[in-house]
Amino acid sequence: MYKEFYGLKELPFALTPDPRFIYFTPSHTEAMANLHYGIESGKGLIVVTGEVGTGKTTILRWMMQRLDRTVLVGYIFNPRLTVPEFYQHVARLFDVQEWENKSELLFALGKTLEARHARGLRTVLIIDEAHGLSTSVLEEIRLLSNFESDAAKQLQIVLTGQPELRDVLNNPDLRQLKQRVALRCEIKPLPNIEETERYVKARLLVAGAARTDIFSPGAIDYIFRCAAGIPRQINNLCDNAMLTGYAAGLHTISRAVIEEVADTFDMLPDARHNSSRLSIEEQESPARIFNAQGRAELWSAGSAQATAVDEVARPQQSSTKYSSAHTREEELEETPATPSPDVNDIGAAFRRWDVMGDR
Repeated sequence: MYKEFYGLKELPFALTPDPRFIYFTPSHTEAMANLHYGIESGKGLIVVTGEVGTGKTTILRWMMQRLDRTVLVGYIFNPRLTVPEFYQHVARLFDVQEWENKSELLFALGKTLEARHARGLRTVLIIDEAHGLSTSVLEEIRLLSNFESDAAKQLQIVLTGQPELRDVLNNPDLRQLKQRVALRCEIKPLPNIEETERYVKARLLVAGAARTDIFSPGAIDYIFRCAAGIPRQINNLCDNAMLTGYAAGLHTISRAVIEEVADTFDMLPDARHNSSRLSIEEQESPARIFNAQGRAELWSAGSAQATAVDEVARPQQSSTKYSSAHTREEELEETPATPSPDVNDIGAAFRRWDVMGDR
């Protein structure tokens, strides 16, 4: 609907895991390196975890599209399977025929794996959403890892899932499976505003955008705060913001548009930040709740913490343009410093300290 309005060839922020739109952060690169090394070296069992919406499925599909045709891949995306259903699925994925029971299936599968391995070929079983697998199916997966030669595993198994997968593998009943995990990696959210901006611009470019400044700096800042760096959340915000902008005839998406969309989708960060701030303040030093006079005394005493935070914050505030709070802080910094600051100046300095401490 808004493609022509913003000069796009296709929708840039669809929620489907399209490998063409993959954006490699350091953690994505590490995960891909682990998958490549583990499969090529015949390591056997690889575990990839990541929060919901961080791009696990996108990475899997990107990898599967680029594997050599000699690699036989079986991909399971629905973990809600019983043991018989799981084996039926595996048999179809690897074209194992002429079996009537589990024993015959395992024998036929073993012959297929051994023949492929003897020719230097790789066979890979990828199970997405693996945190939803039952204990009994996970135990069968462990037994499948027993297909091996003296030097390497004949079947490479990749388990991907949410962070809960780590808890599943820590189940004492699955300690044998846990010990067989050769490689582990974690896909993390985008770490900061700058990375979020690069992510948004990268997707716009893939979608054929002639300009990448469709989202204002303030909008990018608020997108990061609302989405907490989760790519799927960023996509949802951006897609709906562009639809809202198109309806309003806005060629540049402002922070106000993001706020409206975030409110609609219950993604406003204020409530989350306020609740977490209370628990943090209850645990931190009482220095955070000193009155103005107490802050002045602490400042004059040369508090190391206040000085360190102020020195770190100063260059960041002078170089960034993403937040209206930053603009107010820069205006304060433009006030000529005096050898002996009064209480109001000290209060302003500590307000800056509070703002930085809450991030």
